[in-house]
Amino acid sequence: MTLTVTVADVHQMTPDVKQFRLAADDHTFEYEPGQHTQIHFEQDGEEVERPYTAATRPGTDQIVLAIKRYDDGTASVWIHERTPGDEIEIDEVDGDLYVRDLDRDAVFVATGTGITPIYPMLKQYAREGEGDAHLVFGERDEEHLIFRESLDQLHAEHDHVAVDYVLSRADDDWPGREGHVQDHLPDALDGVDLDEAAVYVCGVPEMVVETADLFVDAGVDEKRVYTEGWEADAAGE
Repeated sequence: MTLTVTVADVHQMTPDVKQFRLAADDHTFEYEPGQHTQIHFEQDGEEVERPYTAATRPGTDQIVLAIKRYDDGTASVWIHERTPGDEIEIDEVDGDLYVRDLDRDAVFVATGTGITPIYPMLKQYAREGEGDAHLVFGERDEEHLIFRESLDQLHAEHDHVAVDYVLSRADDDWPGREGHVQDHLPDALDGVDLDEAAVYVCGVPEMVVETADLFVDAGVDEKRVYTEGWEADAAGE
């Protein structure tokens, strides 16, 4: 059973990512931050569905989705053509990626649009978490860092929240870390008690699988490493 929502507004976040605010009549979205919906539409006589994460807090009649456009994509191109007033069919919000324990230290690792579930999870932890949280977020350059201002504000306002960026194609004046997220995890997380922390990872499947393995090899109980759950199959593992 799908739900009909209306595009309330559209905001260009980065050169290839748009933010869509979707409103529902007489419906309240209840979910855990980090969970996703499925968007449904028909193209060339075939039903298409794709998952996208709600970036807003639950408990209202609206959700916000941040979606990257891929030139050769089916769903992303279709969605980027939506304008305010358009109607879209979506599922209820659900999924396997959400904060399991707000009393336990948390490590969040994301690349690209993998930040879309991690961002609301970090916001929740900033408000309610009893331990320390550390985000390591990788992108190609500063221009494509989604939620940059909001993440910096979370870090500035909450002493127990740390944010670390890693850029793979940084400009010469970039003062931070460069390369791939996986290569910087030991240094970025120096001082984090991985024997006790929970780890949440989202991004391209290969990165998720490699990062999860790195944490397990470092001694983190694999039961405390959380992902969407489908990445190993997508990465060919």
